[in-house]
Amino acid sequence: MKHFDEAATRAPLGFDRLVPALRAAFAAGAQVPPRHVHAIDTTAGASGKGTVLIMPAWSDAGFLGIKTINIFPGNSERGLPGLHATYVLYDARTGVPLAMMDGNEITARRTAAASALGASFLARADARRLLVLGTGRIARMLPAAHASVRPIDELWVWNHRPEGAQALAAQWRAEGWNARAATDLEAAVRQADIVSCATLATSPLVRGEWLAPGSHLDLIGSFTPAMREADARCFDGALTWVDTEEALQKSGDLLDAMAAGTLRAEEVQGTLAMLCRGEHPGRTNDAGRTVFKAVGSALEDLAAATLVWQSGDVI
Repeated sequence: MKHFDEAATRAPLGFDRLVPALRAAFAAGAQVPPRHVHAIDTTAGASGKGTVLIMPAWSDAGFLGIKTINIFPGNSERGLPGLHATYVLYDARTGVPLAMMDGNEITARRTAAASALGASFLARADARRLLVLGTGRIARMLPAAHASVRPIDELWVWNHRPEGAQALAAQWRAEGWNARAATDLEAAVRQADIVSCATLATSPLVRGEWLAPGSHLDLIGSFTPAMREADARCFDGALTWVDTEEALQKSGDLLDAMAAGTLRAEEVQGTLAMLCRGEHPGRTNDAGRTVFKAVGSALEDLAAATLVWQSGDVI
């Protein structure tokens, strides 16, 4: 079994390749069973509470992949990332293990790429001002991902720890971006063309009355009913899309909106697969608001892992 370390996993996953690969994968489809979710509660108290996800998928292309992802929000107190993952790729015809890959890189890059893929259908064609909520691994990748599909030339970043936003804005400026930290979240949301939330928040951060006409709200951080990044009014009057139908059961954002009556399940416009297959054009005018809610799909992991395997750059 071959081993792709962090650098070897990252190298083939530039967004100019990964976003089109996800688009092709969603159009083609794959077998994606429901993820297994397990709560971990150790004697370490609140800082020892976490979630383990087990996410399998296989396709007619002959690959089977299984990702194990451990999410421990309390790790920030230890100076550690909140997410750790491994990915194993198999031959779907024989079950023979082919490779172990860095699951953190696959998860972060495919999540950012799915965010950009959604925006490629749902954000205005001239969207240029991106506001990112969060400063973690995925949040750091969002400018490059969105710039692969939209003419992004202005970045704002907000974080519940202002010093984190300041540091990330400085890093982006060093990389050549026109980037600033936002201290007034409401004002930043009101000015943004795309608001992309990549946090582990359990209480709403974005309020619907802040969102500008024609804006696109991208919600990719929360993935359980207990997590939420947007209040129920964010969905009122907006056209809402999901990455997969599983989002309707897993997303605290959607569940809250449906309970409040600002969204009905039958009003959800469709999934990424429908967009990628050309069954719906996505945004049809510049004035309306759009929302994309993603909880992640093992199909995305499999598409990314297949790109890595086909690159042949192994150690």
